[in-house]
Amino acid sequence: MYKVPFNKFTVTFLLLLLVHLYSFSQVTFEKEVKITDIGLHFNGSKVTSGSKFDADDGNTDSYDYYFGRNISAHGDCIKTYENYVFMTWYRGGESDRHVMLTRYNTVTGTSVDIEFPHRHTGFQNKPWIGESHNAIAVAVSPLDGTIHLLYDMHAYGRSRPSDGSLSNDYFRYSYSVKNAASLSDDAFTLDKFVKNTNGGYKHLSLNSGKSGYPDEEYAKYASLTYPQFFTNDLGDIFMYMREGGNNNGAYKFSKYNATTSVWSDFTHFNVLNAKSQSGIDYNWGLYGNMKYVNGKIRVGFQRRSADRTDKYLYQNGVYYAYSDNQSGQDDWKNHSGTPFSLPLFDADKIKVMEPGDYVSTTQQDQVYIVGDFDWTVTQNGDVHIISKVKDNENNVTKSLHTYKPSGATDFITSEDFDGGTSIYTAGNDVFIIGLQNNRVFVQKAEGGTNNFETVYQENSGRTFDHGRVHIADGKLYYYLMENSSGNAQPLYLKIIDLDITIVDPMATDNFKIQAIGETCTDMDNGKVVINGNATHDYIATIDGVAHNFTKDKTIENLKPGTYDLSIEVVGENFTHFYHLEIAEAVALSAKISVSKNTAIVSVESGEAPYTVVKNGVQVFETHQTNFYVDVDHGDVIKIKSTKACQGEFLKTIDLLEDIKAYPNPTSGIFELFIPKALGNISLEIYNIQSRLILSKSYTLTNGKITINIADRPKGVYFVKVNSEKPMFIKLIKN
Repeated sequence: MYKVPFNKFTVTFLLLLLVHLYSFSQVTFEKEVKITDIGLHFNGSKVTSGSKFDADDGNTDSYDYYFGRNISAHGDCIKTYENYVFMTWYRGGESDRHVMLTRYNTVTGTSVDIEFPHRHTGFQNKPWIGESHNAIAVAVSPLDGTIHLLYDMHAYGRSRPSDGSLSNDYFRYSYSVKNAASLSDDAFTLDKFVKNTNGGYKHLSLNSGKSGYPDEEYAKYASLTYPQFFTNDLGDIFMYMREGGNNNGAYKFSKYNATTSVWSDFTHFNVLNAKSQSGIDYNWGLYGNMKYVNGKIRVGFQRRSADRTDKYLYQNGVYYAYSDNQSGQDDWKNHSGTPFSLPLFDADKIKVMEPGDYVSTTQQDQVYIVGDFDWTVTQNGDVHIISKVKDNENNVTKSLHTYKPSGATDFITSEDFDGGTSIYTAGNDVFIIGLQNNRVFVQKAEGGTNNFETVYQENSGRTFDHGRVHIADGKLYYYLMENSSGNAQPLYLKIIDLDITIVDPMATDNFKIQAIGETCTDMDNGKVVINGNATHDYIATIDGVAHNFTKDKTIENLKPGTYDLSIEVVGENFTHFYHLEIAEAVALSAKISVSKNTAIVSVESGEAPYTVVKNGVQVFETHQTNFYVDVDHGDVIKIKSTKACQGEFLKTIDLLEDIKAYPNPTSGIFELFIPKALGNISLEIYNIQSRLILSKSYTLTNGKITINIADRPKGVYFVKVNSEKPMFIKLIKN
């Protein structure tokens, strides 16, 4: 259970205390880890038409592509959780292309790979043409330990590609059972991911396979691209994607509820077909990202307008906004604090500046603003935006740094900036992190300034082609592809300590609190686990008992119920307060429905893994709450939890419970599908007056029998199936 603390001091006082939350000294290299030797890469030629586009040339050594060369260590492909690093990639070369998930343990140094059965799709389902948009985003919920993967299918649908080959594969989402993220290495396996109804791991909607939700909602999930995840301070994970195309696109996002395991309905940040709104002359799309940075959901992007007569070849402008609501559903404001409502249709309401003003050309399609755009916000509220603009007419390129110090009214744009592809923040400082001469470098500036200085630069060792950055707990996790050759190239993880140390024990996020329920009824063995960031003298008080500790503490033997927990920061006249619940132990509860020779099992409560026993013999063990078992009439199915004290679920399979007649109504001939194991069966047929009109034993043919009452009058009849538990089937003769 993830709880948010509140305290007796005012927010104003807290903000003053948080000014010195982070300290920096020296950025240092920690380790380099090889993830694989065979990460997929597009090493061939860029193609747009011709024979290479239309058919596979059979050359698996050179992998041609349509947009860009990168597909592994690409997109939102790296996240951290506890002491693990999660990375997605495709396995090379061109003839392989399988989806891969690697979990690296930073404590033990061990890695585990999960291979998924599905593969890189290729441009418009042409696997011989690489598609750089098909990146795999990854997230881990800190609330329930589930792993989530989203694949970029680049706005595909039933008519894109035009041959309809992706009409049932236009959206891909994979997710795990709860707590899969922290399983032991030997238990971290593919079966911890939830299967779809076809037995695969690609779901066509975010809530596929969940009770009350359809497996497919085409209108919601078609035509999406650029998947990203982010997490707020409450531990909620969000996903967002762009719907539509490049000059008529809209961001929409959804929040995952870790209690119900259900994703919310989409919230649209902006609208498609904006020109349908009064005062808007052109549709527009957006290129940028949505992030949760320093306490707020924020959006920053460049706009691509459908106006093809201006000086901009593609994008124009820099746009930025934020929400004061942790869910992002409302309370949105521009950089000046002026509120606006969602969905946004007039991008000018949140415009910051125009990079095209920093070059001299005014000719049509001569201002090129693509690439090297990013933004971040420091803990103090300093907003930093980087971009690049090129004057194609005069062959002039400028890197721009646009920033607004906290409390300032206007942005400052500096051309005295070396440029960068990505910008990040930690505390009140900002970082430019990237590759210089194919080796890692880090620049740092104080928030609200343009005073960047290099604080880390590698000058030896292996070189890299590209990579993706993730920063967590003061460390840089840089996921990189080596500068090598071929379409199966090495991937590495570099961990660099940015030397960011949390030193304030009064910070609102200093503690992570977990409330763990009792394992079995009446055991009264609930726990509260306290993990602190800052080392200090604390006193935790719960249920009237005080516990002294300096960083981490586990309080055991708690009865189920609600508790108030206080953590006093000794010597500071400051106390954190939490309200939490120790849950009662749950008994194993399940449901089984039978369809033909398949038992569909749904476990409603009980701790995984679940052991499935059929007729006294263990069949398998699974962490999934929904699964299937092949059964015959009379089989005894037993479901057991990992905790013996949670009991077990038992059911004897009666395949006669759901016998139906087809067609029904009919003119007189009916077919009954009967379990093949019975061999033959005795039936009696009665009319509406309950008179017996037929009594006969039937021998099954291919698991069915045929009943012919064509010579009987129209009306209602009843078939009695004679078995251990006789049942009746209603027949209607036309």
